[in-house]
Amino acid sequence: MSHQTIVTGPKCAKTTIILAHGAGGAMDSKWMDAMCEALSQQDLHVVRFEFAYMAARRTTGKRTPPPRAERLQDEYKSIVSQVGKHKRIVIGGKSMGGRVASMIADELRKDGLISGLLCLGYPFHPIGKPDVPRTAHLEHLQTLALICQGTRDHFGTREEAAFYPLSKSIELCWLEDGDHDFKPRKVVSELTLDDNLRRAARKIAEWAEGLGANVSDAIAGT
Repeated sequence: MSHQTIVTGPKCAKTTIILAHGAGGAMDSKWMDAMCEALSQQDLHVVRFEFAYMAARRTTGKRTPPPRAERLQDEYKSIVSQVGKHKRIVIGGKSMGGRVASMIADELRKDGLISGLLCLGYPFHPIGKPDVPRTAHLEHLQTLALICQGTRDHFGTREEAAFYPLSKSIELCWLEDGDHDFKPRKVVSELTLDDNLRRAARKIAEWAEGLGANVSDAIAGT
C-alpha cells in the first residue's frame, strides 16, 4: 500500500520522524501543520501520512469512524517501509496515531528499522474513563519513547498518568496547562499554544539527539 505524504524539514537531518494523525484530524490539519513547522525549525525531517480511512474521506466526503487501533498497525508498518532507510527513524503521531505507533515500536526496533517512539498527546484512557487505561503494552515497552502531554489533557492528565505503571524507557514531557492539543487557557496562563509547541519541539530535538542509529544501519556501518 502506497501512502501520500507531506515532507517538511531538511532531508539531510540526522533524525527522520514519521507522524500519523489523530482519529479525527487529517495529516494537513492546522495543528499538524503548526507542530511540523516547529519540528522543522529544530532541524528535524518529518514525514506525515494518512491512514486509508482518513484518505478516503477526501474522495467520499463521508466521515467514517476510524478502525480499531489494532487494525491500523499493518498500515503503519507499510509507511515505514515506504519511507525507506534513514540514519535515525522515530515513529509516532498525534493521539491515536501515536498509540498505533506505540503498538508496533518494539517489533520495528527489534528488526532494526527504528530508533525511537514519539507520542504527541497520548490517549491514556477514553475521555471520562481514567479507570480504563490504554497502557498495558506500555508497561514493558523496550523502545526509547517520549510522550509530550498537556497537563490537563482529558485523555490523561498529569495526576492521572502518575498512577499508570509505565516502562522506564518512556520519558514524559509535560506542557503546562495544555489540553489535548497542548493549548493553554488564556485566563490562567501567560503561555500560548505556540509557546507549548515550540517547547515540545525543542524537547523532541534534544531527546532525539540521545538516540542511536537504527540497529540495521549501525550493523551495516560496522
